[in-house]
Amino acid sequence: MNKFIPHLRTSCFAASLLTTNAAFASDIIGAGATFPYPIYSKWAEVYRAKTHISLNYQSIGSGGGIKQVQAKAVDFGASDMPLKPAELEKNGLVQFPSVVGGVVPVININGIEAGQLKLDGKTLADIYLGKITRWNDSAIAALNPDIKLPNEDIAVIYRTDSSGTSFIFTHYLSKVSPEWQSTVGEGTSVIWKVGVGGRGNEGVTSYVQRIKNSIAYVEYSYALQNKLDYVQLKNHDGNFIIPNKASLAAAAVAVHWDQTPGFYEILTDEAGKNSWPLASATFILMQKTQDKPDTAKLVLKFFDWAYAYGDKMASDLNYIPIPDNAVKQIHQAWKTQIRDTSGKPIWKQ
Repeated sequence: MNKFIPHLRTSCFAASLLTTNAAFASDIIGAGATFPYPIYSKWAEVYRAKTHISLNYQSIGSGGGIKQVQAKAVDFGASDMPLKPAELEKNGLVQFPSVVGGVVPVININGIEAGQLKLDGKTLADIYLGKITRWNDSAIAALNPDIKLPNEDIAVIYRTDSSGTSFIFTHYLSKVSPEWQSTVGEGTSVIWKVGVGGRGNEGVTSYVQRIKNSIAYVEYSYALQNKLDYVQLKNHDGNFIIPNKASLAAAAVAVHWDQTPGFYEILTDEAGKNSWPLASATFILMQKTQDKPDTAKLVLKFFDWAYAYGDKMASDLNYIPIPDNAVKQIHQAWKTQIRDTSGKPIWKQ
């Protein structure tokens, strides 16, 4: 048995989602990205109340979610790093987006409030490269002439686990910094030049709350829910932007899901005067050939319900819902790509 399964079936989150009459196991088991955990948790709570179908979703990071679905240890995996079409084909997987969110650089500096500090991509990369080590460095000061910056060391915080949030962050830094791209690169797990690591969005959030003069990166909803001080970030069009639903939506507006095989889209550094440069979709991964077609149908019914009725819940938690035209494409992918072992399609609606 895969090592994650005992933890998956006995987590506190799982226990909170089990019905009274089905307390021995969850109907659906998923694992992966911490990025969408708040909305999956909310959807699961409401869906269980309406249908008595329970979801056990363990937020173990995108890398863990990919491994678990490849091993057929869960009914679906979740990743903020989309797999390329060739990888999907190689591993017999199908993927589809569930919501759009964003990654946010956050700080803990006395006297500087949320949205006051301005950074650009190169400066952010140089901080994480260890080239800029103090908050009053001339590069930061040039972007913030109206802020009194402390003469203090920068405490850099990163993710230690295999993380889609890290993938989005490092993918962005690779776009805006040739030095970052050549020396560190992008991925769910990289060799960081400086700093200390926390596990999950939860662990990083805890660190930045406790460590003075720190900088970190977390998923947008974690930044809001924990009242973290986010920065303004210079976008592709040269404008300084704060992270909010409007700037996340602006980054996602030009996406043509129907033109991208496997829904492979990465939304970092998108053009647009109001676009947040660290926007991203998060994805569900499932096996194309299903050994348990009835369970696979439960998974698809859950996400079908979420697309139909979960938009307000997603918006309330500061995610951007997937647009209706993309949902139609997702339904079509379910019909044509997800089948039982005899080759019959599982989704026929």
